[in-house]
Amino acid sequence: MNDTLEAEPAVYFTEENSEEAVIARMRSDCDPRLRTVMSAAIRHLHAFVKEIEPTDAEWGATIEFLTRTGQISTDWRQEYILLSDILGVSMLVDAINNRKPSGATETTVLGPFHVADVPRLELGANLCLDGKGEPIFIEGRITSANGTPIAGALIDVWQCNDEGFYDVQQADVQPPMNLRGMFETDEDGNFWFRSVKPRYYPIPTDGPVGKLLQAMGRHPYRPAHVHFIVSAPGYRSVTTHLFVPDCPYLGSDAVFGVKESLIAQINMTEPSARSLAAGLDSAHWHLKYDFVLVPQE
Repeated sequence: MNDTLEAEPAVYFTEENSEEAVIARMRSDCDPRLRTVMSAAIRHLHAFVKEIEPTDAEWGATIEFLTRTGQISTDWRQEYILLSDILGVSMLVDAINNRKPSGATETTVLGPFHVADVPRLELGANLCLDGKGEPIFIEGRITSANGTPIAGALIDVWQCNDEGFYDVQQADVQPPMNLRGMFETDEDGNFWFRSVKPRYYPIPTDGPVGKLLQAMGRHPYRPAHVHFIVSAPGYRSVTTHLFVPDCPYLGSDAVFGVKESLIAQINMTEPSARSLAAGLDSAHWHLKYDFVLVPQE
């Protein structure tokens, strides 16, 4: 190992030049992107500390908060993602990485409850396995930006149950894969399936992020929604939600995930040929939404 240090001009740490002193310690030949990211992080963090001038006790409490955030995280609960969500950072990163032309379906956060390898279901199948909630028939079409239908597109769907919990949160109560499924569009780009009307629910509040929300005077609720990941060969996949318009938390989503274009219209309707075939033989909720994909770059 070569322990020879490069001779560089000394930059001694002072309150005034703190960020300069720290950035100067990075080697000039370190990864360029890492240097850019860490230089910006150091500048902004030091500016933040200089602005608020925390006491030793306050900074100690900050370190303790971050420690507890890591300690409560598990395989299916990532408290740091939750922290990123409630500060709006998750949605900002999503927006930066999903700039699309007008008319394309907008994205929103993935959320912490997505599960891989969900069952492939026939069009018209019922996602609800616990029998709770008001039936809803969801249908739509997947097209390109010019309106061409996309056959064979995959629609990965999941939502909470009528009590506001996902199956992974109630593994001892809900059937496995309750309110989850994967569908494939027909030759005309159509999809349809049966589920239950989504409802609002709180994000986990028993950890440090929940306590922070409470201290800031904010509620923990997410407005009622259904999750979707729509993908097709040759197109950029879309991770998004559809929100129902009669939810009281649309304008104050705890994780800032609502976009106006993702508020779907629902109405109570009589059975159609498709919903009858899906087992809905009386009045039920109906949601229709078309997804527009853009070509893969």
